[in-house]
Amino acid sequence: MSVRKMLLGSTLGIAAAAALVAAYAVIPRRADLRAFDPAEMARLETAMWRDYYDKRYAALFYHLYESTRTQFGFSPLGSLQIALGAAGAARRFQPTRSRREADAALPALVGYYRDFALAAPVAFDAHEAARLELDWWQARREAADPRDYGLTIAGVAALTYGRSVDDSGIRQFGIARAEAMALRDARGEAITETDWAGIENKLGEAYRSLKASVSR
Repeated sequence: MSVRKMLLGSTLGIAAAAALVAAYAVIPRRADLRAFDPAEMARLETAMWRDYYDKRYAALFYHLYESTRTQFGFSPLGSLQIALGAAGAARRFQPTRSRREADAALPALVGYYRDFALAAPVAFDAHEAARLELDWWQARREAADPRDYGLTIAGVAALTYGRSVDDSGIRQFGIARAEAMALRDARGEAITETDWAGIENKLGEAYRSLKASVSR
């Protein structure tokens, strides 16, 4: 075989492999926001919180990608896009010091929820979901009562899953998730591995409540 034919064959092989990888990345999946495992979601969210407070943005992006890909079934490309939106919103929000400044995170949050909506059981308003998300981020920063901003978290879940905020599972999800956040905030820089284990347990409780509600 001539060198030219060998090079041509190698090039075609590389091109075919690249095409297969590209197809794998973009082929639509049957993504479903109800498909998550509560224990795994609790583990991943705990990891994401640790990444956020340690300002490990690359690790935060990876865990966001992992949760979207493995827990909701988005395609690799879709997971990448969603993770970029969520990580971008968190990074824009972190240095802000007022509600007006916090609005800088809103465009990224709208994009995140617009992409996320593709796996929702019902259509919802991405702008409204983003606004509610940012509301509880800021309320938490302002040291609001966890039960108060927990209801806003429940409102986001109710909107994205097409449920009522009065649904007991939805409300418990929001409040338990807020209580987990309050535990982290109370410990601050003094937080220990035991504290993080308690946070993961509380998040597991939250996601079990959500799963029970949205599976009905």
